[in-house]
This record gives sequence, structure tokens and C-alpha cells, in this order.
Amino acid sequence: MIHRRTLLAASAVALAAPAIRAQGRVKLSMYYPIAVGGPIADIIDGYCREFASQSGIDVTPVYAGNYGDALTKSVTAIRAGQGPQMAVLLAAEMHSLQDLDVLVSLEEIGLDADGRKWMDGFYPAFLANSHVDGKTWSVPFQRSTAVQYYNKAAFAEAGLDPENYPTTWAGLAEAAQKLTKKDASGRVSRWGFKLASDLGNAQWTFGTLTYQAGGLLMNETGTETYFTRPEAVEAMTYWRSLSETGATPTGISAWPQLSPDFLEGNTAIIQHTTGNLTNLRDKAGFPFGIAGLPGKTAPRTAVGGGNLYFFKHANADERAAALSFARFISTPDRAADWCMKTGYIATRPEAWETPALKAYVAKFPAAGVAREFLPVATGELSTFENQRIQKALTDQIQACLNGTKTPVQAMHDAQVESDRILKPFRKA
Repeated sequence: MIHRRTLLAASAVALAAPAIRAQGRVKLSMYYPIAVGGPIADIIDGYCREFASQSGIDVTPVYAGNYGDALTKSVTAIRAGQGPQMAVLLAAEMHSLQDLDVLVSLEEIGLDADGRKWMDGFYPAFLANSHVDGKTWSVPFQRSTAVQYYNKAAFAEAGLDPENYPTTWAGLAEAAQKLTKKDASGRVSRWGFKLASDLGNAQWTFGTLTYQAGGLLMNETGTETYFTRPEAVEAMTYWRSLSETGATPTGISAWPQLSPDFLEGNTAIIQHTTGNLTNLRDKAGFPFGIAGLPGKTAPRTAVGGGNLYFFKHANADERAAALSFARFISTPDRAADWCMKTGYIATRPEAWETPALKAYVAKFPAAGVAREFLPVATGELSTFENQRIQKALTDQIQACLNGTKTPVQAMHDAQVESDRILKPFRKA
């Protein structure tokens, strides 16, 4: 069945394309942060085929590994004169991409009144890393929030209410201690809670904790970080205390291992992305729940994931075609389809009102949980030289979790290195 809004979306794409087609079929490439093959690649390929049939514009996805790989490969290709016209990259890379001088803003491509209305229709939390200097630099697409997945059977076994998830730091710490399980020899057979602290993920975990304490990690322009503020030190202190009380393992927990540990019953709670929901739904052999992140006094979380960026080397027709594709993949029906097939959050409120997504949430309520926490979500760490800042922060987080530095010393050292890196970007 074709919904009316799908027909309207097709008409909008068709109206945007005649001038482009008149000069010959436009062909675009889009770098995308996943390995070749797999369900998400199949979904993206399908969207591109559908767009081509409606618009006459060819979009070829180039699957380029993880987000870091996609960023490096995009910039390298652009510098070599063979780059894509657009790419899905971390929303948090906005300032770094600006500094590389490879982006074109949506305003420069051309946003009429209808286009501005379309941009205003995204959830505000997903635009937190899109605006600077009065311009819009990316379109939300592959977006998520940090959530916690928990094993309801483990909760019941530990004497906890599976339908009453903790909403505060103290409650989470107490529950995680009870969920940690040891065998007769004292060896841990199930940890209560695991959070990612490896490079590329530690900053997201830390950002959520800092926001839960009432703080932020950086200014809007990406030229300052706030690692030594009391809220950041308190967040680091709480994170380290979880291992000191036996709720989490000491040292580093890597993102790729969290899902297997959860599915195998080796961890009762993991902090992960909403983009993992469909995977866990299909593979978990036990009942599980999804919850917003507890806070110091009330739940708070941070958004993550990727936005669609447009590159300035593209000519006017290619830019217009790329913007048409962005509007195509963000229509309510398509955003709903993306949400149901992947677990990523539909980025526009209208998507949640589509019959398909309403029926899906009614059948699988966990799919709607993350949306409820968008009003208490903030953007993730985003600065100039973002990857270098992430590395500096992660090194100090890991030193603290390994017990070689106190939270105060770790945050001091992270701030010193951050100040050194960001100094050239601050106005005199």
C-alpha cells in the first residue's frame, strides 16, 4: 500500500529533479560508515534504487568501514579530486570538517521557505551538532541516543523488579552490585554493568555521565572543553566507583564486546546505542528491557550517530541532487521504515505518527523508549580537532579506570592537552 505522504514525497523529488535531468543524468557517490554487505547495506542500497527510480538521480553508496574510516577516506578522496558529493559521518565531526574546509552549508546549496520548514521538523536534540555561525551543516539521519539494555531474567534472579529500572546513579550502582554474580571460587561469571571505555566510544560514555551530573563538555563553537569543571570530575568519580564496588570490571571495556557479553549472559546491563535494538531483539534468548540512562538525580542522555554532510567540491547540480536525496530519505514513511529495520531513532515526529511505526511500537514497546528521552538529551562532544580531543580525553579516562590516576588528576591532564590542541582556534 502506498501512503499519500509517500506520493507527496515522490512528487517533491520529481519537482526538484527536472532541471538536473535536462542536463543529463546526475550521478552521486555517498560514503557510508559500515563494512561491505549486511542488512544495513541492503537497506541503503534499496533506498538508493528507489530514489533513482523516482528522480532519475543515481546515488552509489561506498561502504567505508567505521565512522573514523569513512571520515579519513572521504577527505582523502576529496583531496585527490575524486571525492564523494556527500557522506554520512559523525554528527560530532562538524567543527573538524569545517576546519578542513570541505563542507558546503545547506543555506549555500539553497533552502527556500519549504526547505527551512523541513529542517525545522527534526527533533531539536538531533540538530544540536548541526548549527554554527548561523548556518546548517548537516542533516540528521543515522541517529541514536545512549540507552541501557538489561536482562530481565537476571533482574528477577537477583531479587530486582524487572519492570522498575533504576532512575538514579545510586539506584543503578546498587542494582549492578546485586546483579554481579560469582562462582564458588570467587570468579565473576556475570558482571552487573558494562560501559564502553575504548577509543572512539569513551567520550560518548563520559559525555552522558557529565550531562547526568548537570554539566556539558564543550562550548557551542567547539573551541573550549570543560573537563575540569566539578560536574565532569564528579562523572569520572562515579564511573570509577562502579568498579571499586564490584559493579563493573576494572580497566577497559571495549564497545564491540558489549553486545556479545550481554547476549551470552556475561553482563546483566550494557550501555549502548539504540541502533543495537533490532540486533538484540533478533538474537536475545531471554527477555530484556531498554531504559533511558539514570542520572545523578534524574534520567539524562546524549545523542550520537551520523548526519549527512555535503561537500563543497560538488557542482551546483550535484549539490541540489544531494539535497533532494536528503529530503527523500527523511520523509516520514522512510524514517519510520529505517527505525523499524535498524533500531536507529526516526528523526522526525511525523514518522512516529505513521501507521506502520505506530503498529510496530504497539507490538514492540521497547522501540519507543529512546524517543521518550529526547527531551532530556544533549549533543555529544564536538570540537575542532575532534579526534585528537577524543584521544586526549580517552587516554585520561583509561588511566583513571586502570587506577593510575585520580579523577581530579585525569581530568586536569585531559584539560591541559585539550587547551594546547584548541588554542589556535580561539579568537584573540
